[in-house]
Amino acid sequence: MSAMRPLKYLSGYSASVTEQVQRLIGSDKLPELLLKKYPVSHEIKTDKALYGYTIDLKNQYLRQSNPLSKVVYDDKIDVLHQALGLHSVVSRVQGSNLKSKNEIRIGSVFKNAPLEFLRMIVVHELSHLREKQHNKAFYKLCEYMEPSYHQLEFDLRLYLTYLDLGGKLY
Repeated sequence: MSAMRPLKYLSGYSASVTEQVQRLIGSDKLPELLLKKYPVSHEIKTDKALYGYTIDLKNQYLRQSNPLSKVVYDDKIDVLHQALGLHSVVSRVQGSNLKSKNEIRIGSVFKNAPLEFLRMIVVHELSHLREKQHNKAFYKLCEYMEPSYHQLEFDLRLYLTYLDLGGKLY
C-alpha cells in the first residue's frame, strides 16, 4: 500500500495527525491498531436486524421523535461520495392526504464493520430526526446517545482509509 496517497477521509485533520496516519500506513501498523481496538465484526447483517437495532436506539434516546418507516442497508450509498448513511423524509400522496415518512439508509460497507462503527452511523442518522444541520446541537445529541462519538468517528475514518487503500479486516 502506498503511503503517499492523499487521505481523503482525514482531509479536515491537522498535518501532524495525517502524518501519524501516513506512518501507520507506511509501517503496515494500521490494520493491527484497528483490530486491537475493534477485533470483530457485528452480526447485524439483514435489513430487519438493522431496523430492530435502530428502533431500539431510537426508543432509548429519542422516544418523542417522529417514527421511522424504513431502515435498510443500501448498496447505492457510496462512501467515495462522502455519504455513509442517509436520513430522508419521503412524501407520498395517499388519497387526498400527503404522508411523510422518515427513512434511514446505511451504506452496505457497514455490514462487515465493528458494531461500534455501525452504532456511530446509526446515532448520526437518528440525530437528524431532531437536528437537520450538522451544528452544535446536532453533535451534542450524537454525544448524548454515544459518549465516544467523536473518537469513533475518527477511528471510522481510519478504517475507511484502510479499506480505501485496498485493505480488508473482516
